[in-house]
Amino acid sequence: MKKYIEIGIGNRWLVRTEIEHEDGTETEVKGIDRPFRCKTLYVRIWIGKKVLVIDSREGFKITTKSRNKFKLIVGLSGL
Repeated sequence: MKKYIEIGIGNRWLVRTEIEHEDGTETEVKGIDRPFRCKTLYVRIWIGKKVLVIDSREGFKITTKSRNKFKLIVGLSGL
């Protein structure tokens, strides 16, 4: 199970935890769900269909999504 704690604009809540289960399903929780063990820090900027991700572990990448959004997120990824 992976957890993503995100702070920023563009999501349903200003602070949220996204839990990714082993079967591929995801759950969103308002606030910070504990316990949490941080593995990486990232910044995600989503403008239109382009998403820029700067990750402390994986580096820099740009992806394209099918829907138009605006998000500015600082997040922690871990277990």
